[in-house]
Amino acid sequence: MKAAKKLLIILLSVAALLTCETNPLTGENNFYLFSNQELFAMSEESYREFLSENTIITTGADAQMVKRVGDNIRDAAIKWYKKENNSKYLKDYKWEYHLVDSKEVNAWCMPGGRIVVYKGILPVTKNEDALATVMGHEVAHALLDHGKQKLSWGYLQQFGGVLGAGLLALAFGADQQTQELFLLAYGVGTNVGLMLPYSRELESQADEYGLYLMAIAGYKPEESVPFWERMAASSGGSIEFLSTHPSHETRISNLKGWIQAAKDKAAEINK
Repeated sequence: MKAAKKLLIILLSVAALLTCETNPLTGENNFYLFSNQELFAMSEESYREFLSENTIITTGADAQMVKRVGDNIRDAAIKWYKKENNSKYLKDYKWEYHLVDSKEVNAWCMPGGRIVVYKGILPVTKNEDALATVMGHEVAHALLDHGKQKLSWGYLQQFGGVLGAGLLALAFGADQQTQELFLLAYGVGTNVGLMLPYSRELESQADEYGLYLMAIAGYKPEESVPFWERMAASSGGSIEFLSTHPSHETRISNLKGWIQAAKDKAAEINK
């Protein structure tokens, strides 16, 4: 596992130096293998296919609330980018919000701003501020290019495994079984040691920036805490280091620490 981890770190470091872009919200240099044009086109196709295969709720108070919260979060993002003179970065985003008739407790936002909220999450959100917590988080994923980052790192992880196995065969004459053992160790090592922690880091970042967005939109960031407490009560716990998401306890603790920062950001952007 150590050798696999070192190999991936070397590959990622070299690639990151060659293909980095700065995110306008965070100021961070992020590694990408794809452009927004490529990814937005792929997400548009997948989104249309999803909508055609599921029952979409278009009328009623719940659908209206999803649309209203979506519009408010979108407007908050536009206001934030405009305040920072970064409006050009939103020109290719196409905002859509749909409520899906499903008991699944979930929501997601595709790259480019296309959002789905499952009806099953509404009994947990209970109110509009909590729904803004969910939708702010999902929009933050899109604005922070998390889909593009994860896809890029995933491709590079696969490339590292293939390259490592090939080097073993060429340099040391490793047989097929040895190469397969390497790939197994490499996969476990890079997933547990790098990819899962990275995914949890992105989720926490989306929590933080989602809190800023909901506060700028006029919602109460304090409502994020009871929402995640209800989520914890309804879904149980998980082993954090084997998960793509932070534990509920970690999320709640982090959110409590970001509430004042979210209020300050809202005051700054809305003044």
